[in-house]
Amino acid sequence: MSFSSHKILFTLTLILGTFLSISSSSWFTAWIGLELNLMSFIPLISSKKNQLPTEASLKYFLIQALGSAIIILSSTLTLLHPKLALLMISLALLLKLGAAPFHSWFPQVMEGLNWAQAIILMTIQKLAPMFLISYLSTGLFTPTSIFLAATSCAVVGALGGINQTSLRKILSYSSINHMSWMLIAMLINETSWMIYFFLYALITTSVALYFLSLQSYFFTHLMNTNTTSLSKIISILSLYSLGGMPPFSGFIPKWIIIQEMITASFFFSLLILLLSSLVTLYFYIRLTLASISISYAQSKWNLTPSSFQTMTLSPMSSVMNLFGLFVPSVLLVI
Repeated sequence: MSFSSHKILFTLTLILGTFLSISSSSWFTAWIGLELNLMSFIPLISSKKNQLPTEASLKYFLIQALGSAIIILSSTLTLLHPKLALLMISLALLLKLGAAPFHSWFPQVMEGLNWAQAIILMTIQKLAPMFLISYLSTGLFTPTSIFLAATSCAVVGALGGINQTSLRKILSYSSINHMSWMLIAMLINETSWMIYFFLYALITTSVALYFLSLQSYFFTHLMNTNTTSLSKIISILSLYSLGGMPPFSGFIPKWIIIQEMITASFFFSLLILLLSSLVTLYFYIRLTLASISISYAQSKWNLTPSSFQTMTLSPMSSVMNLFGLFVPSVLLVI
């Protein structure tokens, strides 16, 4: 994605719409922020030269417009049926978020984006709906819908990525699985989900930037003969970190949520989330081991200057993902 003047403008208005929704004191202002965010993101992903981004932008617009229409409809029911209105708003926000069972559009849109656009969709575009859902998590009716959505996200995110070879779809289903942890965290603590989201965004961005530096969109691209052995190892360990395998960085936010869920006696939910994380790690490990075994005979362990250049293109991937538990270990000692 080139940094032309109009794309810089739309990026700024996209960020403005996000912060407008987060800081709003009324649902009308929050809705305006969501619409500003939507109308700024569409020009960033549409393209005249390629049909896939245009198709992805159309799908994204239709889904987000449907969610906005549900929010407007629920506002008319606030006085007559307040519980139903809150439920409709929460479902509309889950639809905008791409959470299960309203997730089918998310992997399809991700498949039509490049890595720079995918980073925005997986991080910034989730920020406003997540905050608005957290505002609703204290309602009478909403916690049940959030719990069901979190359970669905855990199952769908784990099972949906098993047979995928597209890196964008793998990250999209991984994002759905991570949403289950954040939604459950909303029911326990008002701030723990923010910590999880911040670390998730950093790790996902670092992994996507690494794939962007290699121009890899399928797992076979990572394991071709032109990729150095050092690059292959970094990409594999980055995926393990994204899956939450200790001792990498991806385990840190899950470690925090696990402790809080045990304290709150959310044992059944914790069991579902842990099992889904194991399934997620399974398809990461299965893909990486298969790729290593195929390319082992052709690979050579050469540390060429291009190897270190690839690492330099994404320092976040090598530092954050591979040395994740050093920071909390030092804090525990202090």
